[in-house]
Amino acid sequence: MISVEQALEKILEHIEVLETEESPILGCLGQVLAEDVSSDINIPPMDNSAMDGYALRSADTRGASRQSPRFLRVIDTAAAGSISRFEVEPGTAIRIMTGAPIPGGADCVVRFEDTDETERQGTSSEIGILAEAEPGLEIRRAGEDIAAGSIVLSKGTVLRPAEVGVLASLGRTKVMVIRRPVVAILATGDEVVDIALPLPEGKIYNSNSYSVAALVLRYGGIPKILGIASDIEDSLVARLHLGLDADMLITSGGVSFGDYDIVRDVLAKEGEIVFWRVRQKPGRPLAFGMIKALGKAGGVGNIPLFGLAGNPVSAMINFELFARPAMLKMMGKKSLTKPTVEAVMEDAIENTDGRRIFARAVVEKRGGRYFARLTGPQGSGVLTSMALANGLVIVPEDKPGVKEGDLVQVMMLDWSEEVG
Repeated sequence: MISVEQALEKILEHIEVLETEESPILGCLGQVLAEDVSSDINIPPMDNSAMDGYALRSADTRGASRQSPRFLRVIDTAAAGSISRFEVEPGTAIRIMTGAPIPGGADCVVRFEDTDETERQGTSSEIGILAEAEPGLEIRRAGEDIAAGSIVLSKGTVLRPAEVGVLASLGRTKVMVIRRPVVAILATGDEVVDIALPLPEGKIYNSNSYSVAALVLRYGGIPKILGIASDIEDSLVARLHLGLDADMLITSGGVSFGDYDIVRDVLAKEGEIVFWRVRQKPGRPLAFGMIKALGKAGGVGNIPLFGLAGNPVSAMINFELFARPAMLKMMGKKSLTKPTVEAVMEDAIENTDGRRIFARAVVEKRGGRYFARLTGPQGSGVLTSMALANGLVIVPEDKPGVKEGDLVQVMMLDWSEEVG
């Protein structure tokens, strides 16, 4: 068996970044920019008001106070999106809304709260200024956010909602990104039944394909569910061939020591096995290799295949540890690891066979410290232990276990307000 670190290193050595594609900006959330994005406009395009108020000359406010207002003649109103055709002259002001361009002659904006606007209700031809103003007050300058000709978003940026907004502010409807990986997902085993069918005695529903597909979606990929292959080699090969146009293949089941565990044998015939056991619990059976497939340009290539264990917890944890980083690398991302926190353990965990344990736990923050407690029974078939967990407590392979009160490292699966 190899270590978790060795397994991940071997996997990433076989993973290449995918090609680029042009994507609508709402379709590229979470993807990585494949180009520098520059602007040919200033944002804002011209000086504009940062507040609702009055555009005027700061010199006309000297000595102004609530006890001694300075009264100015109101010559126009400028709404957002419109440009006043009047110019501010000494003794005058233009009523202005947030975002409206600053009229000629004005060098500041005095907000409504510093005028007698409330008493006049915006209907008077005169306004009282109740505070002094300095030049530039409440004015957003042209190009203050983005200057024309500048690079706004750099190649390699992961696109979040803020970056999508920036693209929209530039008038960009599409952008070049590294494309999302297509991940083909296949369940194996005569005991597995499609979720749309009645459940015969002695059978189980195909939960693995859907939990893995949901993980693929969560991390930005495109799942392609291939159905279920029986424990016959021809059936498995036929189903696998349906996914050879994908960027990654994931199977569940058939990688252990049983008479009908044939995924490793098929992988050896159809490609190459890189490794198939990892020193961890759960998820020791993990076959990883490369399988021959048609390349995108029509030639022969290889795509990575992850043979996950059939137990649902093992399948999900091995996806998080190994398939997820591989997917992220395909998408051009640099940060491949989940965040970890140090927590006080509230349960005991025994390590009896020298493997690294990933125990499902609930992590909470109390009094400035993190605390972790087990979700309950930790069997690899107890899928609800994953549903209840927001983290995985890590017990190193060289430790006999952890006791209540020990400090532990926890790989976080989810963050929430309760945790943070």
